[in-house]
Amino acid sequence: MITPQTIQQITQRIDIIDIVGEFVKLKKRGTNYIGNCPFHNEKSPSFTVSPAKEIYKCFGCGKSGNSITFLMEHEKFSYVESLRWLAARYNIEIEETETSPAQKMAQQVADSLYAINHFAMDFFAQQYWETEAGETIAQSYLQHRGFLKPIVEKFKIGYNPSDKDSLAKALLQNQFNPELFARTGLVVERNGEWQDNYRDRIIFPIHGNTGKIIGFGARQIAKNDKSPKYINTPENEIYVKSRILYGSYFARTAIDKQNECLLVEGYTDVVSLHQAGIENVVASGGTSLTIDQLRLIKKYTPNLTIIYDGDAAGVKAALRGLDMALEEGLNVQLVLIPDKEDPDSYVNKVGPDAFRSFVQSDKKDFVLFQLEVQLKEVGNDLNKKNSLVNQIAETLSKINKPEDFTKLQEYVKKCSSLLRIDETGLTQLVNKFKRDKIVKEEKKMSFDEAAILMPSFPNAENEIENNDLLVDRDLVHEKNLMRVVIEHGNELLENGKKVYAWVFEEIDSFPFENVEMIHLLEAYKKWQEEGKNPNGKTLQYHEDPRIQQWVVELFAPEHELSQRWNEKLGITKKVEEKNFLTEVEISLMYFKLRKVKKMMEQNQRDLETAPESEQLHLLHIHKHLKQVERELTQSIGTVILK
Repeated sequence: MITPQTIQQITQRIDIIDIVGEFVKLKKRGTNYIGNCPFHNEKSPSFTVSPAKEIYKCFGCGKSGNSITFLMEHEKFSYVESLRWLAARYNIEIEETETSPAQKMAQQVADSLYAINHFAMDFFAQQYWETEAGETIAQSYLQHRGFLKPIVEKFKIGYNPSDKDSLAKALLQNQFNPELFARTGLVVERNGEWQDNYRDRIIFPIHGNTGKIIGFGARQIAKNDKSPKYINTPENEIYVKSRILYGSYFARTAIDKQNECLLVEGYTDVVSLHQAGIENVVASGGTSLTIDQLRLIKKYTPNLTIIYDGDAAGVKAALRGLDMALEEGLNVQLVLIPDKEDPDSYVNKVGPDAFRSFVQSDKKDFVLFQLEVQLKEVGNDLNKKNSLVNQIAETLSKINKPEDFTKLQEYVKKCSSLLRIDETGLTQLVNKFKRDKIVKEEKKMSFDEAAILMPSFPNAENEIENNDLLVDRDLVHEKNLMRVVIEHGNELLENGKKVYAWVFEEIDSFPFENVEMIHLLEAYKKWQEEGKNPNGKTLQYHEDPRIQQWVVELFAPEHELSQRWNEKLGITKKVEEKNFLTEVEISLMYFKLRKVKKMMEQNQRDLETAPESEQLHLLHIHKHLKQVERELTQSIGTVILK
């Protein structure tokens, strides 16, 4: 773990204009800087960076954050990876908390593997560009395949010559540890000597999320070679195949902007599409998709389009992993390349524009396509059809996120139509699979957690009361009060008490309701108790990334005290120009007033349904709340409109 002292050093050195300016062309406008948003396509700049607040905000797509969250969002770094990137940029030595000998050893091994891989990548590139064999064999091969120099350089593609030990000798001469050679897969020991494992092959380096080389894919060149077409790095401390998608390092920004990930099978498919200007593409390496790969895609986008060969094997490969994709909440579509082509050959055959048009026009819904394929196989066999109905119901039961409820209903409707069965019956079968899953897992989770897992199908006549407006009003006032506490909480009142302590006493009977604001309030209190004097800048770099984001959002312009709040609350008098204490007082009064109004509304609803014996008590409550409301409005010199 990176020590708090190092994190503090890093956050104190951060210049958000310097960091964001590395990726976005910024122009000064007033006290802020503006540019075209890197997270969505736009012609007029709506991306604003505030050096004073150390935050960015896009008024087009709504993205906001600080320097660290920018790196996490734009570069897809983890929090720790972002800190290490910033430390390297500002030449800050990273101190880490004490680790066990095993952890230290694992880190040393990982660092050594990275070093070996980086050296090997440079070696392969040098062999490709600067040797006679590289020119006559490797370059000739890729040029014949249509790959141009810029794309080869971008992906760091190289060549391992046919000599039995050219890389092995270079590694030994540069004093790399032979004990790690076997783990890299680059060289192997035969008859007591180290020999190259990827002889006479095109080498595709595989980049991790931070750009480091974590492994290689080596493709044979000779057609008469009986060895495997591809040899890949064996799994080791830094290369875990199930967590890797080739090309993700180069595709991440394009996927984010276009809100779609194209998935292909092979390395050359990715490289060819990038060369054609289609950059939101990654490769699975021809294996079944794993949960980790699907979650990696979901970091960038919920929309996955799989582009595979149109033959039977391609269809079968594409259909693997469907249930997992649905369970992860991904929207999956399928495109099958015609005429026994693959994405590499097809884009070269028809050109980039035609390829894009084909992908957009030929997308098939994954679930419905699978059903159509299987229906053809089933024919008129009732037993097979019965099994298919159960299989589809089980597949649909994987759509278990509450936000995907409408999607699930639509699938049930379309699948029941294709199967020619009753929609209600399919609904019941889907719910049965959901219940069965909960029964299996009930020992591992609480009842409430299980209820969340299974959003049931409501009857058509059931209505859900919409309280969005009420919730929004409460949230606005909770957020504003939290903002002024963070901004002015360390100021001293005349009695020597800090502002935050006074505010917390005042709202003791008016607790927050929004879960995010409750967590933020608790984090703020904890830092105050620890003597850290939290404020709008230091909390942006809290160890919890959720706290970081909430604070950034609080200080975005739309959450600052609005001169129109009087209208929202039905108050006629304008708020006068204010100092910090006036702003805190007004925010506190508005917060209390909203809570009292909500209590009165609830009390009125209770009065309408209460028995006679309780009505007198509720009338007393109403009278008391009305008096509190009057006192609050008088305190800020306002009159409520009737």
